[in-house]
Amino acid sequence: MTGHGYALRPDTETVPLLGALVTFVDPATLLAAAGAGPVELLADATFPDPVRRVRFTVRAEAGRHRFEASVRAGVPPTAAGLLALGLAGPAGMLLAHRLAAGDPRADRVVAVAGRVAAGASRRLGFRPPAPAGPPPDAAGAAVLDRARELGLRPEIRHHAEPGGRRVTVCGTVPSAEVTPAHLRAMVALVLQAVRELTGDTGDPTVLHNRAYLIGVRPQPPATPPGTAAVTLDQVGGLDDVVARFREIAVSFRHPQVMARWGARRPQGILMYGPPGTGKTMLARALANEIGADFREIRTPEILDKYLGGSERNIKQIFREARGYRQPTVLLFDEFDSIISYAGAGGDAASQAVNAVAGIFKQEMNTLIEENPDVIVVATTNFPQRVDASLIRSGRFDVKLAVPLPDETGRAEIIAKMIRELIDRHEQPGFRMFADDVDPRGLAALAPGLTGADIREVLRRVQLAKAMREATERAPVGPISQDDLRDAIAGLGRG
Repeated sequence: MTGHGYALRPDTETVPLLGALVTFVDPATLLAAAGAGPVELLADATFPDPVRRVRFTVRAEAGRHRFEASVRAGVPPTAAGLLALGLAGPAGMLLAHRLAAGDPRADRVVAVAGRVAAGASRRLGFRPPAPAGPPPDAAGAAVLDRARELGLRPEIRHHAEPGGRRVTVCGTVPSAEVTPAHLRAMVALVLQAVRELTGDTGDPTVLHNRAYLIGVRPQPPATPPGTAAVTLDQVGGLDDVVARFREIAVSFRHPQVMARWGARRPQGILMYGPPGTGKTMLARALANEIGADFREIRTPEILDKYLGGSERNIKQIFREARGYRQPTVLLFDEFDSIISYAGAGGDAASQAVNAVAGIFKQEMNTLIEENPDVIVVATTNFPQRVDASLIRSGRFDVKLAVPLPDETGRAEIIAKMIRELIDRHEQPGFRMFADDVDPRGLAALAPGLTGADIREVLRRVQLAKAMREATERAPVGPISQDDLRDAIAGLGRG
């Protein structure tokens, strides 16, 4: 699914390491992300007893990537030394179990035995050995050798702790030289530490049938795509508009810099273009980009059949806006249906519409001075219906055309929407889209389609697959290029 230039899934590789299967998801992106701060790995992984916790991070600073891991196990350190105390056999095993359960009587037995053994050692002239981990097995030695070959210079230390043991593993490599191979080598070292703490380094089945995921994969939003969770990164086919919105977001996030230069960020944004091109989605994405609340004003909230009611509603909306204490994007969707007028007409209806527009202009004149945390966004499918004085600079400083996407834009939209669905729904054993899906080929078949149309195409194929599986009561194949091609053709038929 990458030959067409639109990778729908991240680069993944599954490799066996010490009996476990480890899947690396887009490791190059992970290593790059470490430059922005520590990236935590294996946070949700489970390991064989008695390992309790593994903390594994990678960060990039001062021109070097540093890998750090801490592996903790719950076996009391004294249990590991029972053989040295001469407590082998059934009695030693029983004592080890009681130590693991926290039996204070077992602690006292071991303490006495330890003092006796220490005294005998001093009298005989023996020096106590330095704390060390178990001797490495052949697989562990190979893992260590590989890390050294790659220049990681690994440091492995064993620590005795109250109620358990801990192994720390560290490695560094110049950031200019770091590769996914270094990441794989460090993961292998961490898994070797896990094996050591289980006490079964010679047993290849300790990690057998266990699977681990290493990678920074975008988390699907908590709400469906296209709603409140949308970001500018999810907007496809509108590069110029997105770039302008990013500039606006920068001006909104840095009020002190703006004030130093006496610069005023845009107060209002008007977006116009055909329906379904993503105008409302862009407004929501802008709110998320600047960390703002989102408030959408719909036509029924303003228009009132009683004389003077619409004007009062407009005033109330702006009165509330002046009181917002959080950054807010205030969206007037379908703006032309709220306050459009041609500037002529003497009948009562025309006069009422003119009055609403006049109040809107007055309120916009002072909003930014009274509450700079509010930015007004208006959208319309019919810009010719909106009076020029209403949207002049000073009220709506930015006017953006949101056109129908061209073929390249459609391919980008298709690719991004499919990626969202993959991130949200695909699981081990369930593949939602087939390898033959080609966004560029689909885009060529869909002239004139908007982002909303493309989302409807995907909805139809998802529904068709789900209904077929439900009625046949058997798994069906993933969505293919032919399925999507048929759905595009069906959309044209209604």
